[in-house]
Amino acid sequence: CTVVAGSGQFLAIAVGKNSQWGIIKSKLEKEQEQTPLQEKLDDMAALIGYVGIAAAAATFVSMMFIKIVFDPAELKETSVFSYALEAFIIGVTIVVVAVPEGLPLAVTISLAFSTKKMLADQNLIRHLAACETMGNATNICSDKTGTLTENRMTVVKGVFADTRCDDTANRVPVLISKKALEYILDCIACCSTARVIFPDDDEPADEEEEEATIVDPLSPPVDRRPRIIGNKTEAALLLLAQSEWTPNDDTDERRKAAGFDSGESRLFPFSSKRKRMSALVKKETSVVTSAATPASSQKTSTVRSWTLYHKGAAELVLENCTRYLDIDGTEQPMSDRKRREFKKMIKKFASEALRCVAMAHRCEVEKLVEPSKCTVEECEKKLEKEMCLDAIAGIMDPLRSDVVEAVATCQRAGIFVRMVTGDNLDTAVAIAKQAGILMEGGISMIGEDFRNLTPAELDEVLPKLQVLARSSPEDKHILVQRLNGALMPETEEEWLELHPGKDFNTQKDKLLPGYKEEWSVSRHGVGEVVGVTGDGTNDGPALKAADVGLSMGISGTDVAKKASDIIILDDKFSSIVKAVLWGRSVFDNIRKFLQFQLTVNVVALTITFLSAVAGYQPPLNAVMMLWVNLIMDTMGALALGTEPPRNELLDRRPYARDASLISRPMWRNILCQSLYQLALLVFLLNQGPRMFGCEDGSTRHFTILFNAFVFCQVFNEFNAREIGDRFDPIRSLSKSPMFLLVIAFTVVAQWFIVEFGGDFTQTAPLSFDEWRLTIGMGAFSLPVGFLMRLIPVAEDPQTFAGIERTKAKKDRSWLTVLLAVLLPIFIAIMYQLYVEIDEIDEAYEHV
Repeated sequence: CTVVAGSGQFLAIAVGKNSQWGIIKSKLEKEQEQTPLQEKLDDMAALIGYVGIAAAAATFVSMMFIKIVFDPAELKETSVFSYALEAFIIGVTIVVVAVPEGLPLAVTISLAFSTKKMLADQNLIRHLAACETMGNATNICSDKTGTLTENRMTVVKGVFADTRCDDTANRVPVLISKKALEYILDCIACCSTARVIFPDDDEPADEEEEEATIVDPLSPPVDRRPRIIGNKTEAALLLLAQSEWTPNDDTDERRKAAGFDSGESRLFPFSSKRKRMSALVKKETSVVTSAATPASSQKTSTVRSWTLYHKGAAELVLENCTRYLDIDGTEQPMSDRKRREFKKMIKKFASEALRCVAMAHRCEVEKLVEPSKCTVEECEKKLEKEMCLDAIAGIMDPLRSDVVEAVATCQRAGIFVRMVTGDNLDTAVAIAKQAGILMEGGISMIGEDFRNLTPAELDEVLPKLQVLARSSPEDKHILVQRLNGALMPETEEEWLELHPGKDFNTQKDKLLPGYKEEWSVSRHGVGEVVGVTGDGTNDGPALKAADVGLSMGISGTDVAKKASDIIILDDKFSSIVKAVLWGRSVFDNIRKFLQFQLTVNVVALTITFLSAVAGYQPPLNAVMMLWVNLIMDTMGALALGTEPPRNELLDRRPYARDASLISRPMWRNILCQSLYQLALLVFLLNQGPRMFGCEDGSTRHFTILFNAFVFCQVFNEFNAREIGDRFDPIRSLSKSPMFLLVIAFTVVAQWFIVEFGGDFTQTAPLSFDEWRLTIGMGAFSLPVGFLMRLIPVAEDPQTFAGIERTKAKKDRSWLTVLLAVLLPIFIAIMYQLYVEIDEIDEAYEHV
C-alpha cells in the first residue's frame, strides 16, 4: 500500500549507530582481510626469498672458501677484498634472478583477461581479486527468491472442473468444456484486486532504457516480463488466464464487463483473518419469452441475476462446498468419497510446498440476500456455503530451469551449497529438495533456533546445515562469520560493542558469532572460502563479510551492489557457477605461469652458482639474460595467463585457504625439467665445441648454448599448459590465440637476435644444422614432460577443501598413447646421435 494523503506521527526509538541503518553502515565500513590468493602469493614470495638468500649465501661462502683455502693460480693476483666484493655482487645477482618479478604481472593479466570474458557470462567483477577467490569457494550461501527461483508466483498444477492438470506451468491448454471454463475465468477475473501489465513488444523500449543500453553496456538486462501490481498469488491466476492455457483470455475486459467501477457488482477483498475473498457479480442474460410465429417475431426479455464468486485457502473453501463443477460444466453433488479425494489432493499439493487456492461459485444469490446491501458478515454467514467447487490451483515460485543442474555442478566441484531464506521452513525445505540442495542427512533450521545456539553447537551443525529458513540478515552475517572467521571480534572491547550489556568473561563462549581466539582454536586458524548472494540493503554486512559477495544486478539495491565483489547481471544461479569456473581457470593459469617461471629460475640460479664456484663467467651475458627474463616474465604471463577455462576444472574439489600455490606434481615437473635443462647446458658447455666444431668459450659457442636454452623454454611452455599428470600440450590450442601469438613472436625474435644481434647481443649467426640440432635439443623437453608425468606423485589430500567426492575417471589423451609408441623410436634416434657425436670427437682428436 502507498500513503497518498493525510498526516501522521513517528516515534524514533533509535538514531545514529543504534538505528538499524547505523548498524548496517558500521558493518559495511569494516574491511575484509587478505584474499586467499594474496595470502598464497605472500607465502610464495617469502619462500622464494628464503631460497634466493640461501643460494646467494652458499655462493658467497663457496667462493670465499675457494679463495682463502685453495687460492688457485688464476686468483693469485686478486685481493681478498676485491674477490669478496665480486662474490657479494654475484650473490646479489642470484637474489635478483630468483625473484619472479613477473608474477604480479601474470596475476594482473590473468585477472584482467578473465574479468572481461566473465562479463559475457553475466558476471560484472567489481574487485579483481574476487575473480580468483570465487574459484576456490568451499561454501555458497544463496538466497531463494529470485536466485534459485524466478521470483514470479506461478500456477504449476491443479484440478479444474474435476480435471487434473499437472503441466500448467508450461501452459498446456486445459481440456474442459467452454461452460466450465467460463465459471473459472469469471472467478479469476472478478475475484481479484491485482493487475498484470504486459509490455508491448511491438513498441520500442522507453527512451531512458534505450539510452541506458547505449551509454552503459554493463547495465543489467531490462526485465521484459509482465509487471505485477497487487497480490502475487492473485496475479499468478491472472497470468494463467491470460496465457495459452485458456487460450489468452482478456481478464481486464471480463472485470470491466462485471461493472465493479460503476458499482453494479460488489467485491469483498481478501482478509488474512478469513483467508478468503468474495465477489458478487451482477449478470444480465436474455431469455426467450415467446417463440417466433408467421405473424410476429421472437420476443426476449433480460433477466438479471447475481453470482457469488469465492476464492481462498483450499481447505476452508472445500468445507463450504456441497457440489463440484464437472468437466462438462454441470454441477454434481459432493459425495464423501469425492470430498476425501479433494482433501487428499490438497494435502499432496501442500507437501510439495504449493500454495493451494480454491475457487467456487454460487448462482442466484439474490434469492437469499439483497446483493446491493449485503455486508461481509452477511455474505459469510448466508452466501459462503453450499457452494460449487470450481478448481483447486497449486501455486509456487518455481525454480529457474538451470538451477538443478547448476547446484549439482557445484556439488560435483566440492562446493557446499546452502539456502538462506526468509521464507517458512516447509517452503524452503521443498524448494531445497527440488534444487538438490537438501540431501539425505542434511539439516534444515529456522532462524530462531539458529540464534539460540552457542558457537560450539553451531560448529557441530555447520557441516550438515543446508537450509536456514525464517532467517534475518543478521543470521546470514553470523553464518558467514562462523564459516570464514571474517570480521570476528578480536578484543573484549569489540565483543562488548557487539553485545552491549553482556558479560564477556561468562558469556563469550555462549553468544554468536563467538570471538577470534576461540574460532581460530576450533578451526586451526583456517576458515572456509565463502560466497554469499544478496539483493537487499540488509544483506550488505553479509556480502561484506564474505570472501566473495555476489549481488543481484536486476533485483539488487545500490547498497548491496556496493558491498559486493561480483554483480550477477541476470540474477541466475548458473551465472555463479560460471564465476567458479573462471575463478579456477585464473588460479590454474597463475600456477601454470609459476611452473614455467620457476623452472627458468632454478636453471638460471643453479648455472650461475656453478659457474661462479668453478671460477667461470656466467654463460649467458646480460642481454641474453634480459631476453630470457622477458620470455619467462612478460611473454610467459601473456601466454599462460590468458588460457581459457575447461569444464573439467569443475570435476575437482576447491583448494584450501592455506594450500600452497605449488603442488607436489608441480614440484616434480619443475625439478625434472630443470635437471634436463641443466644437464643440457653442462653438456653444451663441455662438449659443445667438439660437437659443433667451434672454439671453447667463443661467441658462437655461447650462441649455440643460448639458442638451445631459449628453445627449451619455448617447448617447456607447452609442457606448462598442464600442471597435473595429464600430458596433452597441444590441447585446445585453437582456443588460445594469445599463446600461439607469443610462441610465434618468441621464435621470430630469437631468430632475429641470433642472426642480426651482433656485438650488441654478443651472438653469432648459426648454420642450418646448428639451428636444427639446438631446436631438437629444446624439443626434447616434450618427451621429458611425458616421462616425468609417469613418476607417481599425487597431490596432498590436505590441500583440498569442500565436499569429498569419488575420483573421476582419468581422461587418456590420444597424444599420450602416440608418445608411448614413438618414445622408443625417439630414444633410438638420440642413441644414434650420441654415436655420431663420439665419432666426431674421435675425428676432432686425430686432427
